[in-house]
Amino acid sequence: MTRALLIIDVQNDFTEGGALGVEGGAAVAAAVTAYARSHRHEYAVVIASRDWHDADGDNGGHFARDAAPDYAVTWPVHCVAGTAGADYHPAIDQALIDVHVRKGQGVPAYSIFEGTADDGRSVPELLDDVAVDEVDVVGIATDYCVRASALDALAAGRRVRVLSDLVAGVAPGSSAAALAELAAAGARVEPAAS
Repeated sequence: MTRALLIIDVQNDFTEGGALGVEGGAAVAAAVTAYARSHRHEYAVVIASRDWHDADGDNGGHFARDAAPDYAVTWPVHCVAGTAGADYHPAIDQALIDVHVRKGQGVPAYSIFEGTADDGRSVPELLDDVAVDEVDVVGIATDYCVRASALDALAAGRRVRVLSDLVAGVAPGSSAAALAELAAAGARVEPAAS
């Protein structure tokens, strides 16, 4: 088996103090770096995604510009390309990342599979290039982008493990429901320590 680590959206705007900060986000950032350092040899490639939204417009209805956000389809402005909010959290060691993927450039995007690398390659292409058949998924937010990324990895025919102690979600109930949904869909949901 050839394995990849997918680090989902560990960005300033999704950690404490950010535009859409989740509780435990900074701790996940530090824990992901510690895990990646000690387990780097297990992965053929480490791919990290970032929301990278356009500064102008509503990004295909993703940003609530003219009304209050509903926090389901529309959101406050976040992770605008080139801003500090779109940067990786400082606890993420970028030297551990092989490929950076940007998603949501002008459109709503939750899954890493909706993004592209700087050279234009899609995530399936990146995984195929090194014959990856298994992915581990970590990051933020459990109930949105982690969920969508893991479901897309399953749909793309990869074996998927979600490392449950290396994710943070928007809300406890929806995060638990997302992990249960992923397990029912065929993902292994387990702590990294197991």
